Amino acid sequence: MGDVADRITGLELGADDYMAKPFSPKELESRIRSLLRRRNDRTTTAAISNLGVMVIDNLKIDTNKRQVYKAGERLPLTGVEYSLLELLMSYPGKSFTRGEILQQVWGYNAEQHADTRVVDVHISRLRSKLEDDPENPEYILTARGSGYFFQRIAQLEH
Repeated sequence: MGDVADRITGLELGADDYMAKPFSPKELESRIRSLLRRRNDRTTTAAISNLGVMVIDNLKIDTNKRQVYKAGERLPLTGVEYSLLELLMSYPGKSFTRGEILQQVWGYNAEQHADTRVVDVHISRLRSKLEDDPENPEYILTARGSGYFFQRIAQLEH
């Protein structure tokens, strides 16, 4: 059951993944870790999305719709930018390393040796959209030698 048609059928019937025999035990282990990571990410995301609308100064974050407003105007955030903001906002004051951000937002693990500068680029783009003065950020701050953190605590809107 290893030809392409069988794999496609398995996936279309609802399988999360499909491995044909023979397979490497290391590959199986990697795929299991990946599925567990996605499950944990969905659980975290579901918990966050149940919060509703959060307000921080002139920012309004609708976690149900994954939309952000600044001074009443919707910000055109990409999916990655929103996920990055959501991660940082979920743990205000907690510093995330670039590697942790890559793992949480992009799903990369340390073994993939991804270029961590991609995090810096997305942080910069996110700051340019959120911050009044991106050169002197108030929301997303740099933890020297460590990574990034969200400084403000959001208030839930009722």
